[in-house]
Amino acid sequence: MEFDRIQFYVENAKISSDWFVSHLGFQSTAGYSNSQTRTEIVSSANVCFVLSSPLTVASPAASWLKFHPPGIADVGFRVKDIELAVARAAAAGATILEPIQEELTAAGCFKRAKIAGWGDLSHTLVERIGENSLLPTSSKLPLFATIDHVVLNVESGDLLSAVSWYQKILGFEPQQNFDIQTEKSALRSQVMVHADGGVQFPINEPASANSQVQEFLSAHRGPGIQHMALQTADIVSVVADLRSRGLPFLPVPPTYYSQLRQRQNYLPADWQAIAASEVLADWQEDSPAAMLLQIFTQPIFAEPTFFFEIIERRATFVNGKQVQAGGFGAGNFRALFEAIEREQMKRGSLSLDIKSG
Repeated sequence: MEFDRIQFYVENAKISSDWFVSHLGFQSTAGYSNSQTRTEIVSSANVCFVLSSPLTVASPAASWLKFHPPGIADVGFRVKDIELAVARAAAAGATILEPIQEELTAAGCFKRAKIAGWGDLSHTLVERIGENSLLPTSSKLPLFATIDHVVLNVESGDLLSAVSWYQKILGFEPQQNFDIQTEKSALRSQVMVHADGGVQFPINEPASANSQVQEFLSAHRGPGIQHMALQTADIVSVVADLRSRGLPFLPVPPTYYSQLRQRQNYLPADWQAIAASEVLADWQEDSPAAMLLQIFTQPIFAEPTFFFEIIERRATFVNGKQVQAGGFGAGNFRALFEAIEREQMKRGSLSLDIKSG
């Protein structure tokens, strides 16, 4: 399984397309309308976003935006055998929103179906036959190669149910779990990974009434996709490029780096550039050169809902075998949590009175 196209519902597809091109370095690759909806497609290597906005109240985008602010409405997954995937989902109780359809394009043939996901989220399942990529490639070197992971936020008390649902319906399995609590707020998280292809799909729930997850749920008006990680091979240069385009990131205090230097014996050659870029860094104890490097944007829409993560998973050789940074570092997870807390305090949505759920 791999991530396929990601569907955003937005207020104005053309304006959103221009934003992705100017701020994230994506390419505009297609645009079309029907009687109800305007759609723009933007891409970066194997990352493809479908941006749709309503032309009439009958548009699916209008129905979705009536209840939610702009954001991700559908997370597409590419599967090897769509008949098997849909049959498994249906047998496990999934709601089939669109049955399997087959389409022929200039790039090849593909089959697709759509199932209802958690909350108002849906998942389009796609089997691509004879297609080497989602869209034609460009000679221009893309900033991002692939989607690393997508994160779902659910209501308090729903984490175990959501984990079970994605296990039964789509075949995900639990991997890492996190319980993060500070003096101000708390959350619980379960990382889900698909054995066939390694797609990572973490699920979060609030563990305090003022959790950043609860702030998202309140602003989004229900469960939904909180953020997506775009993977790059050179995070320092990519972040510099994105900052020059005007993309704002969550700030990281200098104390984070001084504490990290005291905790770690290994420092990479570009450590100063990493710190100057305000990129979070984590190491695996048995292979410190296999670093996990992450940075997070401010919310990209008007409300404090969806944001992007930029991630680099560095690799090294241990005993002749290549080892790449995998999973999610606990240190980086907590640092992100605290960075969002600081933004919550700026917005006035975080008090010091936490009530664990």
